[in-house]
Amino acid sequence: MAESASRVGWVDTAKGICIIFVVMMHSTLGVGIAMGGEGFMHDVVAFARPFRMPDFFLISGLFLGLVIDRPWLRYIDRKVIHFLYFYILWLTIQFAFKAPGMVAEDGIAAPISEYLWAFVQPFGTLWFVYILPIFFVFTRLVKGLPVWLVLAWAAVLEMLPIHTGAMLFDEFCARYVYFFAGYALAARIFDLAEWVLANRAKAGALLALWAVVNGIFVFTPAPSSLAFLLQSDGAAGGGAGLAALPVLSLALGGAGAMAIVAVSALLSQASWSQWLTWLGAHSIVIYLAFFLPMAVARVVLIRTGIITDIGMVALLVTIAGVTGPVVLYGLVQWTGRGRFLFERPDWAYIDRAPAKPQLAGSPTAS
Repeated sequence: MAESASRVGWVDTAKGICIIFVVMMHSTLGVGIAMGGEGFMHDVVAFARPFRMPDFFLISGLFLGLVIDRPWLRYIDRKVIHFLYFYILWLTIQFAFKAPGMVAEDGIAAPISEYLWAFVQPFGTLWFVYILPIFFVFTRLVKGLPVWLVLAWAAVLEMLPIHTGAMLFDEFCARYVYFFAGYALAARIFDLAEWVLANRAKAGALLALWAVVNGIFVFTPAPSSLAFLLQSDGAAGGGAGLAALPVLSLALGGAGAMAIVAVSALLSQASWSQWLTWLGAHSIVIYLAFFLPMAVARVVLIRTGIITDIGMVALLVTIAGVTGPVVLYGLVQWTGRGRFLFERPDWAYIDRAPAKPQLAGSPTAS
């Protein structure tokens, strides 16, 4: 793992791919609802459903082994307080934009109650930032248990059709197996990336086979009699064909995560993909801030009616959702103002703060 820590190019590329798919999902589903239909981007979102979040969580656990034995105070500071700061900050920012409409519809008590409830039930797109600290702390608590036992237990949780309505509980059950696998199987995952680079032709053939298999299971409808077993996917809901059934969901999630590792290893060697690697290195910046440019682009494109094709509108909204935060981050870096949006300031540390505030998603911060 210590040697692998220096080879993070493909890891950032993988995060870049995942954050694009996450923005794409929210953008496409939002456009589909607003325009009352579906376009070609809905098919792309459906194809990515089995592996979109599994890979994000797998990558999030990759380097945990390097820091999991830190003193508890520092561990809590880096793995809990760090994300808590950004959750509270961006929750407040989102409510600042949403509150006027909520007050107009339901009165002044509505945004206040919704804001407070967001500390129990994660709000909108920020649930990922909320649940990561829970995964970090839980993994620290169970690290003394046999790896196979925790993996098997987490796999069973993923396969069970758990839909309680409590997002934290449901998403923990559905996602923890991938996070723990990233932590526990990190060396094997890095070995896979090296094998791909050494066997490009074989890797390409396996990726083509995976894409076909994944597509078949995604686009083949599940029998209506098994609808109650379909795994949910946050904003994407259930569905997504046979791929959302127990066992198949886990198998395709794992296979898809490995496919993204392979694709990322290959892409990281190409000079033209550096933009994707940069996006991955700053994925938390995009994740925190994409909601506003996404919403603005959706409203403008739909109201102006310049483009009527749902798929094309969803694509443009996705591009706006990805590039908007990049522009904002660039302005912050250029002007030196607003760094608190993406860098935790010294006062927000409970352990010794570094000499220079760290980016939200930097290795030393995460």
